Parts: sequence; C-alpha cells; structure tokens
Amino acid sequence: RPGTDGVAPVTQTPSAPLPDLSVIVPAVNGIEILLECIEALRQAATGGIRLEILVVERCGETVRRHLAVQAPDALVLPVSPATSIPRMRAIGFRHARAAAVAVIEDHVLVPADWAHKLLASLHSGADVVGGSIHNEATTTLVDRAAFLCEYSHLLMPAAGTAVHSLPGNNVVYRRACADPYVTLLDEGRWEDQFHQAMRRDGIALTSRPDIVVRHKMHYSMMEYLSQRFLYSRALAGMKRADMPMAERALRAVGSFALPPILLARIIRRVRASGRHRRELVPALPLLAMFVGAWAAGEAVGYATGAGDAMARVR
Repeated sequence: RPGTDGVAPVTQTPSAPLPDLSVIVPAVNGIEILLECIEALRQAATGGIRLEILVVERCGETVRRHLAVQAPDALVLPVSPATSIPRMRAIGFRHARAAAVAVIEDHVLVPADWAHKLLASLHSGADVVGGSIHNEATTTLVDRAAFLCEYSHLLMPAAGTAVHSLPGNNVVYRRACADPYVTLLDEGRWEDQFHQAMRRDGIALTSRPDIVVRHKMHYSMMEYLSQRFLYSRALAGMKRADMPMAERALRAVGSFALPPILLARIIRRVRASGRHRRELVPALPLLAMFVGAWAAGEAVGYATGAGDAMARVR
C-alpha cells in the first residue's frame, strides 16, 4: 500500500546487501537526459561500490515505461506532476537504504571516480560534502549564458571543512546527520535552507572542488527566462512565509534594483575565476534578460507568494 508520501514503500529481500551509496535523482526533464544521467551513474559504480539509484519521477507513465525497460536497475518512485523538487528529494531520502545519501539532478553527469571520492570524504570524517559543477551544455550561446546565470557562484568554490554553502546537485550526506532535517525538504525548502539548518546545529559543510560533475541542460531563450522567473518566485515565496508584511513589501519593491547588481556579480565572478571569459561578452545581452527575469520572479514571489512555481521548476 502507498506510504504517507504517496509512493509505495520499498520492499527489500532480507538477504540483499545494503548499498554503499544511495543516489537521489529527481526526474523532471524527460527520458533522454535521464537515461544519460543513469548511465553515468552506472559507470561510477567501480571498485566494488554498490550503488542504489533512486529516480523520483514526475514526468508520467511514458517515462516510467522506458525506465522499466532501459533502466531496470534503478528504483523508480513515481510522484504527482505537481511535486516540487525539494519534496522529491525528501521522498528519495525516505526510501534510500545506504548510510551515505547523495543528491544530484537528472541533467547532471558524474565521472567514474565520483562515488569513490564522495565515500572517501565521508570515511575521513566529514558529514556533508559538496563538489563543483562544470558546464557540458555548450552547444548554443543560450546554454552558456544560462550556465553563467545559474552557477556563477560556483565558479570558484571554496575548499575546506567549514564553508557556508554547497550545491544542491552534487552533494553527499551522512544519513544520520541529514535525516532530522528532511522535513524542511517536505516544506519545499531548497538546499540553502536545508544546509543552513545543519550549520546552525553545528554540522560542518565540507567543500571538495575536485569532486566535479558536469551540467548538461539545453534551453531555448524563452525556456530559461521562464525557469529563472519560476525559481526566483518559488524561493522568494518560500522566504515570504517567514516575514512580516512590511518586510515583504520592502523586498518586493527592492527587487527592481536587482538586475544591475546581479549582472555585475556574475561579471565579477567570471573575471575572478578566469573561466568562461570568452563567453562573457557575447552572453551579456542574454544575461541582462535573465537577471531581469530573476528580479521579476523575486518581486512577484515576495508580493504574492510562490503560487504554482514550485511545481513548475525543473
């Protein structure tokens, strides 16, 4: 029978060995990109590492039929199309069996040594470990500009055992440390709030920039404008719930000053990192539009709430 999250609970054979690493993959972008992600994960199951792939899938029956044939080794957890990505992560945590649980996304490709490096970091004493994101989507200028807009803050990730933030799609948790905070994901909280709650309770976040995954997501211009707006609205709408009315209004109005600030921040990060400099100048017109959508999403989110944005972010 279904569990409390609407997903049938997993029945395991008592003699089945526990995996070394459970990997949660929220599937929101269709079958082609998902199968490429799963194949990369299979290649990372090296050196005897037992990998459990949990695909939390909201795209529908057609994708699930393909998975049954082409990825029978993955555990597919079907959810409603309206399920948000944070909620999908929470469902994955509740079905994962390993003591180490990693989270990526369906547009992420991991290298062959990825699982080994994550587990080695936990074995060395870390509780939460994040890596870095490199761009594999370089076909069009839109793809390159979208990456800079989305990931400029990760172009120069700090290395260390007490960093302030980690990516949400290249990270591993010691299960015992993450479990008490999974309810935040149920509430729709993104990785920043998830990780901040851990930090407040004394759990250190460890950054390993050498643990690299590749982002491979293709967009049209309108698709990325829409996604940037929806994500910003969803995030601002979630923050809005914890704010008094006056602060909501102030932040909504203040959002209109964001585009030049956000654009300057991206430019500064690209220059400082020494990466993607050749792409920066031709990408500037697109980046200007993207940060405009970003600011508009924040304004609407603070003013009126998230609406259905959470379920439409991918």
